[in-house]
Amino acid sequence: MTNINSLENKKIKELIKLQKAGFRKKTGQFLIDGLREIELAISAEVSIIDIFYCPELAKKNLSAAFKQFNIIEVSAAVFKKISYKENADGFLALAARKVKDIFSLKLSRNPLVVVLETVEKPGNLGAILRSAYAAGVEAVILNDSQTDIFNPNVIRSSEGHIFTNQIVAASVKETVKLFEKLGIKSFAAATSKNNNYTEADFSGPSAIILGSEAQGLSKEWLKLADNKIKIPMKPGIDSLNVSVSAAIIIFEALRQRNISKKR
Repeated sequence: MTNINSLENKKIKELIKLQKAGFRKKTGQFLIDGLREIELAISAEVSIIDIFYCPELAKKNLSAAFKQFNIIEVSAAVFKKISYKENADGFLALAARKVKDIFSLKLSRNPLVVVLETVEKPGNLGAILRSAYAAGVEAVILNDSQTDIFNPNVIRSSEGHIFTNQIVAASVKETVKLFEKLGIKSFAAATSKNNNYTEADFSGPSAIILGSEAQGLSKEWLKLADNKIKIPMKPGIDSLNVSVSAAIIIFEALRQRNISKKR
């Protein structure tokens, strides 16, 4: 086991740089901060390069699953510098980035899929990934993403469920092509439409399409979507936080599907 106690160490300086999107893309690497998150990543067969461990901060010892990787023990001062969590738990991993191709998705005969177009805030993306996992969504597709999915705040706000979801980046045209091939009906959320989301039929192969809070969905999606739906709201408010909207519609789809199974 290697030990690092200096903030001037070259490897530590590079880890700090990985908190920036540009350096993550340049190196093809990213950080996973937290024991739970690392365990989920290992279960998902994410390529782990190194695991950094701080005995002073850790409440648990290194598990047997971790010992197959290169372990680097660091001081509390070093760990707090490389960690992005307020309450660091003494476990951090360096991993290799890998984004799947949309046509490599493995979907069932009756999938529920979420598409996010130009979602900007890492916290919102992470929250949607948590909701998607909780509701059994089979895949999350990012169109024209403004957020690096390996942003530390995406991993943190998703509580590691970035690794338990199938996540791909694709263009709108590629997404529509896949849906046509698999017979998936698309439901685009748009506040200007008249059809309430509760009136939509999500019992068959379905995709829920959501845009950013600021701009909503593109004209391309509004034109190509099979259905347009809205969440009814009182006058004076024109939108909800996108993660809230996503959760509302996703769990309505789950409710309908559970009822359909019982029939």
